[in-house]
Amino acid sequence: MTAQTPLRAGEVLVDVENISKSFAGAAGDELRVLDDINLQLRAGEIVALLGRSGSGKSTLLRTIAGLIAPSSGTVRYRGNVLNGANPGTAMVFQSFALMPWLTVQDNVELGLAARGVPPAQRREQALNAIDLIGLDGFESAYPKELSGGMRQRVGFARALVLEPDLLLMDEPFSALDVLTAENLRTELMSLWSGERFPTKAICIVTHNIEEAVLLADRVIVLGANPGHIRAEVAVPLARPRDRHAPAFATLVDHLYDILTGREPDTQVPEPTEATPTARPLPAASVGGLAGLVEILYAQGGRVDLPDIAAELNFEIDDLLPLVDAAAMLDFLEVAGADLAITTTGKAFTTANIQASKQIFAEQARRRAPLVRTICRALASSADGNLRAGFFLDLLRRGFSTEDAQRQLDTAIDWGRYAELFDYDTDSDQITADPHSGIHPGRVA
Repeated sequence: MTAQTPLRAGEVLVDVENISKSFAGAAGDELRVLDDINLQLRAGEIVALLGRSGSGKSTLLRTIAGLIAPSSGTVRYRGNVLNGANPGTAMVFQSFALMPWLTVQDNVELGLAARGVPPAQRREQALNAIDLIGLDGFESAYPKELSGGMRQRVGFARALVLEPDLLLMDEPFSALDVLTAENLRTELMSLWSGERFPTKAICIVTHNIEEAVLLADRVIVLGANPGHIRAEVAVPLARPRDRHAPAFATLVDHLYDILTGREPDTQVPEPTEATPTARPLPAASVGGLAGLVEILYAQGGRVDLPDIAAELNFEIDDLLPLVDAAAMLDFLEVAGADLAITTTGKAFTTANIQASKQIFAEQARRRAPLVRTICRALASSADGNLRAGFFLDLLRRGFSTEDAQRQLDTAIDWGRYAELFDYDTDSDQITADPHSGIHPGRVA
């Protein structure tokens, strides 16, 4: 056992104090991933870290595990400052992370072997963990012989055999099909409620709001760029939890409201006035955002965001960028967890192809900051041609190299569809479309 002394419910296991984390970018710049995080994880509770891509959820989890050192701030386990791997934690990964040349039992024994546990004791503890997680009979099987759900059970057994105070899980169900994931969540909660479960607390990273409400006692909502805590929401529901209960739906709606709403006490410039760094383009294709607007129109022009997510089987990271993109272009409005189509959105989705493209072009040129910047730069050029690298250099001042490229790729996708400009991969040139109304030699 990791624990030195018995733990009381509510006792602080891990204390995260003023954590910030930055990485060096490819261009020598500093990319801040976490900013001033304060968090306590206590015995007897399950905590979910919920947020969009870019909110630093996995980085925070690895900092708690002692796998990543913070740039500033401290992490304490049972009052002691971490200077390496956290001895009181074990982790379950999204990708299973099994050794394919080892049997189920050998994979489960890995952590015990690293701790120098004698072979006979390793075998006994591993077999107990395999039995606990429902894999008895598969001790001699290899990972390639197992389904995804069974491989993840091996991951759970490998973590639980170490009897950690704190079990860390990084989106452990997201690589599984819906039914398998639901089955494993149910079994995990059954184990958590039983007397044999060797762990005192769980911290799970997720971008699935219903999963967070289903599992957690507290949900920590993280904002992005850089990752920071936006809100902490208690989940005072008895287990097992009913997804169809009004209280469950109310909490789901509240979390959607937080994730889609503006940050408290912050001023976000309107798209028509914002710079490309102040209002980045959401990672959404034209087809994706158009499809969302079409569905909204088909359902009467107003839908509940959790309902449409469930109906389409979307995860939050899939759906919210489409919502953000359609809202940026004034095709829909977001009020808490409700989406409502706008007059412009209705015109866009009911028009013929050419008229629809014209509406998109007008909205993108006026309301998508990076598209607007590219159009103006092309109008200011001598011949309506500029190298894409020019825009990448500007974008790297506010984004990492990878995010800068993603921003430019999205802008090119939107600009091409709108017939505002084209991009030649061979020459790396962005060129104004002759029929776009962009007139080189003067500002658009």
